[in-house]
Amino acid sequence: MTNANTADAPAETFPFLTTLRLTLREIVPTDAASLLAIHGDREAMRWFGNDPIASLAEAEKMVQTFAGWRQPPVLGTRWAIERKQDRRLIGTCGLFRWNRNWKSCTVGYELARDAWGEGLMTEALVAALPWGFESMALNRIEAQVHPENAASLKLLRRLGFVEEGLQRQAGFWWGEHHDLVQLSLLRHEYSSGEQL
Repeated sequence: MTNANTADAPAETFPFLTTLRLTLREIVPTDAASLLAIHGDREAMRWFGNDPIASLAEAEKMVQTFAGWRQPPVLGTRWAIERKQDRRLIGTCGLFRWNRNWKSCTVGYELARDAWGEGLMTEALVAALPWGFESMALNRIEAQVHPENAASLKLLRRLGFVEEGLQRQAGFWWGEHHDLVQLSLLRHEYSSGEQL
């Protein structure tokens, strides 16, 4: 992991992170078409928690929303996940809903279908989670996952997240209410070095 800047820094000092295969960078307007390809894919968005988008204008609005998170007071950070070998945006990940008083936030992520099964999201989160604990002074990172999203639950468990219970009909997308599994990772669990 490199170049972890302070969490309250404005957008021009975005916290770029790197891993062996990935660059985690700022999401910029030229990413809109790539975001549309991912977020417009109904299967890729099956468990994301929002309806798929259908237009470039919606993707451009998404770019603006993520950029807005970085404006003071910073609400969170969303990274474009770019594969180094071809500089292609293959997904995003982020820490959001930052509650400074409680020292907590939520993690979210998505990946293009043709990048599934390669361990790339694990690699991205292994960079992003420590940045959150260190730069945002977090004690707790939460996740909410659909009970049938086996791949995401497996990923989070591998990273050390602990299941806390079921949030009944906590989500709503595709015109239906959905139960969500609540998970969390605490600072002292991350600091133990056993998970990440």
